[in-house]
Amino acid sequence: MAVTALMVKELRERTGAGMMDCKNVLEETDGDIERGIELLREKGLAKAAKKAGRVASEGLVRISFSPDGKKTAMAEVNSETDFVAKNVDFIGFVEHVAAMTLEAENENIENFMTLKFKNEGTVQEVLSHKISTIGENLHVRRLYKANTPGCVYVGYIHGNGKIGVIIGLKTEASVEEVTIVGKDVAMQVASMNPKFIDETSIDPEYLESEKKILVQQALNEGKPANIVEKMVAGRLKKELKETCLVEQKFVKNSDMSVEEYVESVAKEIGKPIQVVEMVRFEVGEGIEKKEENFAEEVAKQMNA
Repeated sequence: MAVTALMVKELRERTGAGMMDCKNVLEETDGDIERGIELLREKGLAKAAKKAGRVASEGLVRISFSPDGKKTAMAEVNSETDFVAKNVDFIGFVEHVAAMTLEAENENIENFMTLKFKNEGTVQEVLSHKISTIGENLHVRRLYKANTPGCVYVGYIHGNGKIGVIIGLKTEASVEEVTIVGKDVAMQVASMNPKFIDETSIDPEYLESEKKILVQQALNEGKPANIVEKMVAGRLKKELKETCLVEQKFVKNSDMSVEEYVESVAKEIGKPIQVVEMVRFEVGEGIEKKEENFAEEVAKQMNA
């Protein structure tokens, strides 16, 4: 069968593959578009494998919620460049991954990658296809899901998806009643990046480590041993105000702490509100970015 421009156009629109790739597989399959799609996916998987070793430290974070705010999920999917992170197709993929996480049994990525993604195959198959068509290594890095009884969840996405924050509020109020306070607290977390919600949630090992550091600092300053303990207690208290969310000065109104702000809203609506969960994803955090000479990279591609 002769391959027509209309057939190439249809295959390209359905797969997102390059024009010449579409033309070649149609010639190989004698114009069979469905077989051409399969063949492109097979070739895409091969190409994806070659890109798997490249560092993907850009990308997006997206959040999904149940209508009543009692369930939430967050996903981070990485790409190699910020340019791809702005790709409409990539954005749609990340948003659907977050929505799927909301309904998944847990956040186990290995199991998640075997789930069906719409009617397009498994998550892994769809991801591999996108790696082929987009031309970059892509990676579902981490997933988070929460549905603690008695909690309502509110979130905030900063910088078009560079930072995502979920706040869990223990309250009898509806999600509509706490949306503003929840978003304000989430913005605080995005901006100030606290390590803990309050003193009760501090890791004992972290606390002991900080005490040792502060004691040594005081001794190095030549402070008398008999007053070091009191000094350390004061310094530790000051540090905790910076690392504990509820004790931080509220960014929108520095005359009050975050805890005081939340309590003022609770009093206003007549229902108690307590911040009990906090999760913050920042794209690429902890990933060691590979530094390469740009001229060398261009030369590599030209000689490939």
